[in-house]
Amino acid sequence: YKAMKCVVYAYARFKMAAGDNSGRPPCLNFPGPGPLGNSQPSNTAAATGAMATPASNMATTAASNASQASAPTATPAAASVLVYREPVYNWQATKSTVKERFAFLFNNEVLSDVHFLVGKGMGVQRIPAHRFVLAVGSAVFDAMFNGGMATTSTEIELPDVEPAAFLALLKFLYSDEVQIGPETVMTTLYTAKKYAVPALEAHCVEFLKKNLRADNAFMLLTQARLFDEPQLASLCLENIDKNTGDALAAEGFTDIDLDTLVAVLERDTLGVREVRLFGAAVRWAEAEAHRQQLQPTPENKRKVLGKALTLIRFPLMTIEEFAAGPAQSSILTDREVVSLFLHFTVNPKPRVDFIDRPRCCLRGKECSITRFGQVESRWGYSGTSDRIRFSVNRRIFVVGFGLYGSIHGPTDYQVNIQIIHTDSNTVLGQNDTGFSCDGSANTFRVMFKEPVEILPNVNYTACATLKGPDSHYGTKGMRKVTHESSSTGTKTCFTFCYAAGNNNGTSVEDGQIPEVIFYT
Repeated sequence: YKAMKCVVYAYARFKMAAGDNSGRPPCLNFPGPGPLGNSQPSNTAAATGAMATPASNMATTAASNASQASAPTATPAAASVLVYREPVYNWQATKSTVKERFAFLFNNEVLSDVHFLVGKGMGVQRIPAHRFVLAVGSAVFDAMFNGGMATTSTEIELPDVEPAAFLALLKFLYSDEVQIGPETVMTTLYTAKKYAVPALEAHCVEFLKKNLRADNAFMLLTQARLFDEPQLASLCLENIDKNTGDALAAEGFTDIDLDTLVAVLERDTLGVREVRLFGAAVRWAEAEAHRQQLQPTPENKRKVLGKALTLIRFPLMTIEEFAAGPAQSSILTDREVVSLFLHFTVNPKPRVDFIDRPRCCLRGKECSITRFGQVESRWGYSGTSDRIRFSVNRRIFVVGFGLYGSIHGPTDYQVNIQIIHTDSNTVLGQNDTGFSCDGSANTFRVMFKEPVEILPNVNYTACATLKGPDSHYGTKGMRKVTHESSSTGTKTCFTFCYAAGNNNGTSVEDGQIPEVIFYT
């Protein structure tokens, strides 16, 4: 109370000496902020200003000032310092909550006891902060200021952090406010991870999820893998599965790293033809060769692609697609080109060094139904297709058939499979391929190159034209077969009907095409 009386007395004397009788405090402009003044944020390395007086010394400072003010020899200069300090006592009173008071200190010299030099070169910014606030919000800052190897420096350089991202981090620590945008979200995510602020990390990831699109999916996938964000990476991959063509055409695709390219090409769920994947891989290889300062020759393209080239599923292309593109690219060796042409044209098919498993752009569990109750021997083939009509009660995607194999032991078959829209006689999907059997009565999978969409209550015809020895066949066929999902309980009901015309004897009761493989 006595100290405050001294302050008021000194202020009155100053006003009289200045000849000011207006009753209002004089407006004074100071060249720089004082240790406790209501200073404005200062973000440049050239900014000046005294360091904050520690809170433990505030009472001593106030008492000292008060004693100077009460002395008869007090000078106008000393009085001016008192006038400058006078509003400092009141700023706390204008903030009704702890949040408001801490928010006021954000990027403010008031009470600051540490400065960060953030950025590099001409872009460095000098940002004031408060050790206590930072240590409360971040275990990394706590260790920095209070741990066994705590720094005593009042200026800390952060050349690897962007100033805007660091300010966004401080804003969150001081006020719980989130300030992120498209231009700063990745650098803010990096900064939040560096200083172990998981709540801000979560906000950044949520922002990225909301703004995930096909044209930025590859860029975000690279960042998600870099920052170890598996949930975001999974969402990016799902987006790429659904919009593979658009994602591959995006400008950012050629900027991804090799590991990300490999991770994508390994997927069975990409929704695009293999020839387009090959074209995209070649574009990426050209960009990567440039980054490595290599000439974009076929040899260098193959070199930078590395493992990624073996993940292109050339056997899934048509022979026309392969001949017009990969075969003439000079990226494949002559031996690889010859073996792939043989794969397309002869049976039994020679072994190739590339995956021939279809990419099914569907998620979930593969399902299958079997329409026969018993297996018998000797079903012959003379070039006529085995056919059976069917319809389903819900939308599905057929990915292949299970077919019976030889009764004479291990054998190779050549086969053409088709699904035809019965009313329009339109071929919706087909594959010329082959399969090997072991002589057992089991079924052997023959897959389409792409899933075939089957709509509810529409008639379709399943066809299989086999070239090979006599096989097993099914009997005691069922007109209706129902598959029930073990996880959801959803029922998919197939209804089979006789296909009129040349069908090699296959009917509802007996014949070939015992199994349909599908996704719901």
